[in-house]
Amino acid sequence: MVLILPLLLLNACRDDADKNWTSPEKTIHLYNTTLSSNTLYPTMDNNTFRLVWDDANGTTGTYTVQFSKTADFKTPIVFGTSQTNFLTKSIASLNTALLQAGYSPYAQTMLFIRVANGNNVSNTVSVGVTPYPVSVPVITNPVAGQSVVLDAANPTSNALTVTWTDYDYGTTVNYTIEIAPKGSTNFVVAGTATEKQLAMTNFELNEAVQKISLPNGVSSEVDIHVIAKTESPGGVITKTSDVVTFKVTPYQPAYKDFYLVGGGTAVGWNAGGAQLLHNAANISEIYTYLSNNGDFRFLGQQDWNPINYSLNAPGMNDAYKYFNTWTPNLQPNAPENMTFTGDSGVYKMVIDQNAKSISITPSSISVLPTNLYLVGSINGWDAGAALPMTQVGDGVYEYTIAIPDGAEFKFIGQQSWGDQEWANIHTGGNSGFLGPKGDNNNIQYNGGGSTYKITANIKMGTYKVVPQ
Repeated sequence: MVLILPLLLLNACRDDADKNWTSPEKTIHLYNTTLSSNTLYPTMDNNTFRLVWDDANGTTGTYTVQFSKTADFKTPIVFGTSQTNFLTKSIASLNTALLQAGYSPYAQTMLFIRVANGNNVSNTVSVGVTPYPVSVPVITNPVAGQSVVLDAANPTSNALTVTWTDYDYGTTVNYTIEIAPKGSTNFVVAGTATEKQLAMTNFELNEAVQKISLPNGVSSEVDIHVIAKTESPGGVITKTSDVVTFKVTPYQPAYKDFYLVGGGTAVGWNAGGAQLLHNAANISEIYTYLSNNGDFRFLGQQDWNPINYSLNAPGMNDAYKYFNTWTPNLQPNAPENMTFTGDSGVYKMVIDQNAKSISITPSSISVLPTNLYLVGSINGWDAGAALPMTQVGDGVYEYTIAIPDGAEFKFIGQQSWGDQEWANIHTGGNSGFLGPKGDNNNIQYNGGGSTYKITANIKMGTYKVVPQ
């Protein structure tokens, strides 16, 4: 069934070019064409484009439908022929003919149409029409098999400039460059551009490659493609290039800082107060309180920008995707956060930067203490006489005392040596991070006899010693 729809910006005209034919009168009358839109889109490919005419002389034979960019038909283009008084083709055929005639995608150009049969020629109809591109971008660099070795010593030096050819669309084109391990469909964004190239430094390409978990120091094959996206009031057109496979040797990046923030944490949505995790090479960790069904993510700084980290899951902001594996008590909450689904309480949070994994497991002490006491060399290690600390917040306690050199101490939840015990995480020292009984050792501090305020934040998993 053919739908006859009104055409915008359509004109029927007779011009001086018509007078160049031998017939003094127009014996063929071409009716206005039928298009559902002046701007063509791929979704219209199978729609019908129909031209209809009458011949007053009842002429038989072959009718030729001609197109031209100019009203004088100086260089006519044959669109099709017919033995009847109509020609029916698809919008796809019309679009191809326009592109072959040099019409630019996304640039509206006048199209002049007429019908000829021998010396008889019809009136001319005209319409402003915009075709759509059918070709895809073609990557010209890197070439297949090219090898790129990234240089950690020169992070800001250029490592690779991705280049491609594409239409001159006549409008803004947003290009997205994506990479994936060879043969994978799990592409990640390497960068964006509005021109037909993207220069990437050693650092930038290495960061992109880290997202697809290639081994460091090893040459690995990478697929790259370019996506061209154009938008107009009529819709969006996306064209994706063919894949080019090249080789990249990434390097071990410097270990990152992770700052915890979110409504499901003791920090809340306060980027300026986001809590830094304890770092030891590739492992970042903390014992901290999480709320059931609470959301959180990590920042690369105590600010919302520029770096955020979340789960590498569908729908997540591409720039935030980092963790490839996570424990079942975490669920993605696109486009930015992850949701903790376990019971509210204190948990050990561990990030492995080499594996890009995050695990959340219950602490050996999952509840916050009702009371907290200070015990150590400063009171002769007498748990029964442990010093009561003052509660100043939820899970937060303080005590002000003179601390000599060589002092060692812990925090306990009762005035006895019981299960509730916190001190420096893992080993003895003064890291500022707490570990529960079974994963701690004494806090060690050289105070020189001066007075200090000791603050233990069991909920956050931290402590500090501040001169008074």
